Amino acid sequence: MKVLVSPYFKRKYRKLAKKDRSLSRVLDKKISLFKRNKNYPSLRLHKLEGKTEEWSISIKGNLRIIFKYVKEGIYITDIGPHDQVY
Repeated sequence: MKVLVSPYFKRKYRKLAKKDRSLSRVLDKKISLFKRNKNYPSLRLHKLEGKTEEWSISIKGNLRIIFKYVKEGIYITDIGPHDQVY
């Protein structure tokens, strides 16, 4: 499964990573886990209501990534606290 990221995600990720140096390691771990078993309980994978193609997984605490399934794999569109990305 290929992981693609939007320019918007990259900008937000860089900003968050400056505040939390462990974010890169945690995000890599969660993406790797998602690739092996997308239904792993700690990911809390779920489809967003009202947004027909968007899904969410939990990264840590209140932090979520939003993505869409695409032909090649997944396309990550957003990252941030629950209240900001939903």
